[in-house]
Amino acid sequence: MGLGFLGSIFVGGLAGWIASMIMKADTGILANIILGIVGAIVANFLLGVVGISASGWWVSQLVVGLLGACILIGVGRAVRN
Repeated sequence: MGLGFLGSIFVGGLAGWIASMIMKADTGILANIILGIVGAIVANFLLGVVGISASGWWVSQLVVGLLGACILIGVGRAVRN
């Protein structure tokens, strides 16, 4: 059972916002939502490669989205520099 469309947007936005605070990135609300959702997709894929599966519960997806968003912010900074 997944989060659903609105749940994914909410959790993605929250994960992106927390990641931007941790990484001290100056991003807007739309960028936070995109970072969180894409970050969750990337982190779920990477975790799946090593055999770890995050549940569909919103807290686990928030943590996975947060980790993925931090990875995306770090990669974006590395590419720009």
